[in-house]
Amino acid sequence: MDVFEAINGRRSIRQFTSEDVPDGDLMRILDSATKAPSAGNCQPWEFVVVKDPATKQRLARAALGQQFVAEAPVVIVVCANIPRTSSRYGRRGANLYAIQDTAAAAQNIHLAAFALGYGTCWVGAFDDEEVSKVIGSPEEIKPVAIIPLGKPAESPAPPPRLPLEKIVHRNSF
Repeated sequence: MDVFEAINGRRSIRQFTSEDVPDGDLMRILDSATKAPSAGNCQPWEFVVVKDPATKQRLARAALGQQFVAEAPVVIVVCANIPRTSSRYGRRGANLYAIQDTAAAAQNIHLAAFALGYGTCWVGAFDDEEVSKVIGSPEEIKPVAIIPLGKPAESPAPPPRLPLEKIVHRNSF
C-alpha cells in the first residue's frame, strides 16, 4: 500500500471485531511510530499497550465515557516524555515540540495500522490526570492520545474536508 492510499483510506473506527492483534503486527505498528520526526531527534514518545479488559474499561471512563475504547482488542496510550525534549529545548520543547513529535508518532500508528488492515481512532477527549493514574505514568509523562486498535467492524464514509482554496495561502494570508 502506498502512503497516499493509506492517508486517503484511513478512517476513525469505533467498532471492532473481537479478533486479536498478533504481537508481530503490534510491534510493527509501534516500530513505525518510532520513525516519526522529532525535534533534535529527542524521540519523546512512550507507548503503553493495554489489553487487560478492566484497564481498558477504566480508560474508556477516563475518555469521558467513550465505551468503544474498551471494546477494541488493544488500546495504545501515546504519551510524551516531556523531560526528553525540554532538557534540550526548554519551555518550547516541553510545551510544543514534545507534543508535536508525539502526535507525529501517533499519526504513524494510524497509517501503519491501516496498511496492515486494522482500524484505529484518535481519542483526544480524556481526563489527563485519570489516564495517567490508570496507566501509572510518572508526573513528567503526559498522555497525548488514546488509540483503540483492532480489526474494523464498520466502514465509515469519508468525512467532509475543507477545500484547499479555503485553507492554502501563498506567501501570506
